[in-house]
Amino acid sequence: MDDKILHTLEYRKILNTLMQYTQTPMGRLRAEALTPSGDFEGVKLLLQATDEAVNVDRLKGIPSFGGVTDIRPALKRAQIGGMLGTTELLAVGNTIGGARRVKRFLNAMHEDENIPMLYAQSDLLSEQKPVEDAIRQCIDENADIMDSASPELANIRRELRGGETRIREKLDSMIRSSSVSKMLQDQLVTIRGDRFVIPVKAEYRAHFGGIVHDQSGSGATLFIEPESIVAMNNKLRETRLREEREIEIILHRLTALVGDIAEEMTYDIDILGDLDFIFAKARLARSMKAIQPRMNDRGYLRLRKGRHPLIPAEQVVPLDVELGNQYSSIIVTGPNTGGKTVTLKTIGLLSLMAMSGLFIPAEEGSQLCVFDAIYADIGDEQSIEQSLSTFSSHMTNIISILKRMTPKSLILLDEVGAGTDPAEGSALAIAILEHIHRTESRMVATTHYSELKAYAYERAGVINASMEFDVQSLSPTYRLLVGVPGRSNAFAIAERLGMPSAILEHARGEVKEEDLRVEHMIASLEENRLTAENERERAEAVRREAEEFRKRQQLELEKLESQRDKRLEKAEKDASDILAKARKEAEEIISDLRRLAMEEGASVKEHKLIEARRRLDEAEPAPRKKAVPRSTSKAPRKIQPGDEVKVANVNQKGFVVELSGAKEAVVQFGIMKMKVNLSDLEFVASAPDNPPPALRRATTVKRTRDESIRSELDLRGANLEEAIMETDRFIDEAFLGNLGQISIIHGKGTGVLRTGIQEYLRKHKHVKSYRLGNYNEGGAGVTVAELE
Repeated sequence: MDDKILHTLEYRKILNTLMQYTQTPMGRLRAEALTPSGDFEGVKLLLQATDEAVNVDRLKGIPSFGGVTDIRPALKRAQIGGMLGTTELLAVGNTIGGARRVKRFLNAMHEDENIPMLYAQSDLLSEQKPVEDAIRQCIDENADIMDSASPELANIRRELRGGETRIREKLDSMIRSSSVSKMLQDQLVTIRGDRFVIPVKAEYRAHFGGIVHDQSGSGATLFIEPESIVAMNNKLRETRLREEREIEIILHRLTALVGDIAEEMTYDIDILGDLDFIFAKARLARSMKAIQPRMNDRGYLRLRKGRHPLIPAEQVVPLDVELGNQYSSIIVTGPNTGGKTVTLKTIGLLSLMAMSGLFIPAEEGSQLCVFDAIYADIGDEQSIEQSLSTFSSHMTNIISILKRMTPKSLILLDEVGAGTDPAEGSALAIAILEHIHRTESRMVATTHYSELKAYAYERAGVINASMEFDVQSLSPTYRLLVGVPGRSNAFAIAERLGMPSAILEHARGEVKEEDLRVEHMIASLEENRLTAENERERAEAVRREAEEFRKRQQLELEKLESQRDKRLEKAEKDASDILAKARKEAEEIISDLRRLAMEEGASVKEHKLIEARRRLDEAEPAPRKKAVPRSTSKAPRKIQPGDEVKVANVNQKGFVVELSGAKEAVVQFGIMKMKVNLSDLEFVASAPDNPPPALRRATTVKRTRDESIRSELDLRGANLEEAIMETDRFIDEAFLGNLGQISIIHGKGTGVLRTGIQEYLRKHKHVKSYRLGNYNEGGAGVTVAELE
């Protein structure tokens, strides 16, 4: 992409903003070097990476790259055998730690949210914790070598501290003596050139032995090392030299460790730079309230409420535009300062951003195209140095564009043909636009020439557009109106400003009849558009009001249902408490009777007590069920074998197998058969004239129990249709057997069987509730259902 075009469309300003969101030098370099790509698949991958980072930012925030720096120079020196300093080694350790934190963050995030591209990148980061630990054991956060770096260093530093202590004690006793203190400038011990000295007045130099190491600026004070500590200072100096040699050994050892991993760490630095750059794009998208555009390579562009990212949000006017479907060229007309140039820049800049893998400030549903190049001739390019006029400069740019453009290019022309005679300029503009249009490039051009309105109207694939102007306030609204050519508004503006009517009438008389008809047509179109927009706004307001009303009704309904559920729960709890209290009292009575029988020898039999408890249990009222009204619209029909009937006392449908006498019938429910009184049967449907032959079914359903009444069903290996049929039979058996709870084993697998079974249970009238099994019940591989 031409740097001049990037400058014209202010692309570099977007990159400057992007660079502010990077956390590492490597990410900053990538942001600074970002350029649009003409590779469709490559752009899709760039946008996918940005989308993943946006999701991570939305859910858990941006990972911290703290401590990560560009250590590649240090790695290179370590690789060729040079020795690294403590600051460089500390930077290596911090970078290793930072890389490990980023990797763990993204790995944990991938478990909750699918981020394949970011996860694949982070998974390539190497684990160099042993090297990091070795560095941290030797170097502290201030880049100083610690005593624990080696046993030898620890011994040397103990000697240093002991020697320094002995020297200070010797000098302290010396400066406290009355004979010495009078010769001192200050009673303190200081250091000059790694030697301990004391400040002596210059006039006592002859009376004070030792070595002079320094003097004050005035010469009044001499810093003298007394002869009594010269040997001690010499020994201390030797110990410091041993310390330096030991530190050098430690640094060489750590540098060798870094050299061994230099190649892997160089690769890690590149990955960290990429990740930092991707997350910077996500932070930029958040700051702009931007969305991911849909991309195509067929020259189609559609912006919904697109905003220029460099204009403050409170000032920008959203742009709606479509190009490349019904028409490939747009001719925008309208007055100066109406927003035509901003429109061109918005289209061009958002296209460049999308082709760079950046989200765009627009609404969902926006689409952009991956062009092979974007060319723009915008603004006054007059050059004094090259002695080029505005017209000549524009022509130079346009000629360059015409030479390089292809059918997959986007052309943006501002004030095409301006700067010369209007007649010649309009003719030249039409010829240029026609040439570009025949090339099938996508084009948006602005102009003042009214002749171009007719060209756009007559030419297939070209459409007029204009920038809206409010005649009442004499100011532009900066809205792009596609399909409506611009009006000059000169007469309306002059009239609003107080121009005498006689002059205006004379001016109107000078305008050609054809031009007047065009102006009247445009005025009519604009009036119709405003009417349509007002109607649309009113319809939208009604729709919003209806939507709000629906939401309020939904909330009220949910509130009522919640209150109903709470009251039912309270009633059930109260009833349960009453029953529990009655049961407790009955148990106490039975216990007292048993105790009295034992004490008095009464002949109260134990089986009678058990029978009494059974009667108490039977006396407990069952939950009241709503009576299902029987159909009375028709006279009762005589039940025949094969009829589908409903058994009222169990609220189940079945088929009559045979009549058993005059008052009973054998009814089949699934695989169960039972005798039922004819009075309890309700006719549902007649037996078919030609009943279909019974189908033989093969199933792999396994049952876990062989008892007559099962509480557990194993469906593993069955398909969904077989499983639902088997579950239906199983619930019938359990319901008729008075089981309160059943377990259905479906396994984990893909979840299709579990979802289908739970959806069937949700609708089944005998299922009160259901849940996944607990840890000791089989977990997600089992569904436990409570029956009515």
